[in-house]
Amino acid sequence: MELHDIWFILIAVLWTGYFFLEGFDFGIGVLTKLLARDRRERRVLINTIGPVWDGNEVWLLSAGGATFAAFPEWYATLFSGFYLPLLLILVCLIVRGVAFEYRVKRDEERWQRNWEHAIFWCSLLPAFLWGVAFGNIVHGVQIDAHKEYVGSVLDLLNPYALLGGLVTLSLFTFHGAVFASLKTLGDIRERARRTATVLGLITAVLAVGFLGWTQLDKGDTSSLVAMIIAVLALVAGLVMNRLGREGWSFAFSGVTIVAAVAMLFLTLFPNVMPSSLNESWSLTVSNASSSAYTLKIMTWCAGIATPVVMLYQGWTYWVFRKRIGTQHIADAH
Repeated sequence: MELHDIWFILIAVLWTGYFFLEGFDFGIGVLTKLLARDRRERRVLINTIGPVWDGNEVWLLSAGGATFAAFPEWYATLFSGFYLPLLLILVCLIVRGVAFEYRVKRDEERWQRNWEHAIFWCSLLPAFLWGVAFGNIVHGVQIDAHKEYVGSVLDLLNPYALLGGLVTLSLFTFHGAVFASLKTLGDIRERARRTATVLGLITAVLAVGFLGWTQLDKGDTSSLVAMIIAVLALVAGLVMNRLGREGWSFAFSGVTIVAAVAMLFLTLFPNVMPSSLNESWSLTVSNASSSAYTLKIMTWCAGIATPVVMLYQGWTYWVFRKRIGTQHIADAH
């Protein structure tokens, strides 16, 4: 196996970790409007991810940096062609981070309500747009012989990509609802479980359609196996949620995300960005990668840094593992 193949796998792992962790982050942000009944319950939901949301975004930074260093042609074509949607995602992530920090700086109801609106919309939009972006990457976009994207923004809003956006939005929100039931106490925990059931059923319908379309269009045996695992894990997550086994339900919803992302990357390989104009113009792991020496240095750096990141993130989740409820929220903020 060549180094560029290894780095394709590593980038797939980084994106998978990002969607697994940031997925329930986005889901909690959306649920601040769908699940919480008042400001106290919104504070409970936000506090469930308060210690970990910024650490989860490390995976996005790592995935973007690894793509830039290992596959510069892929990075250049992706960020030039998808400039507007990626810029919108970036703005949302910035505003969302500011909202988490500044929401509590003043006690006025209007101040806090506005920042809570920002948390909701800046969680919903990236959850949707990431699915649109990856749907286009897998399905293929208009890349010419010079490895440049020659389509428009409207070309990115095709039915397959939009369905992918709906899948990631519903799946992340389901993942967030399961996480909320795992991390909360009392009435909000029970409502989170009921909400997760509804969201899980919606996700199942959308996911089967999107993954089935992907399999029929570009799939092989390995992608079919990943699809089956994703569907079975989603069903298992729903069953565990109904039985009140929140830990197992969260694990299975996570497996659903992992298997679904794995399926997309399996259908993509050896391409990194297929061309819908001419297959020979597609960006692949070989024609879009850096030099072997660059990849070798990167491999040594990743081998040292990755375990450290995983250890401190695991420690953070362990420290903040306890449930919280409205009784833990003080009357005066």
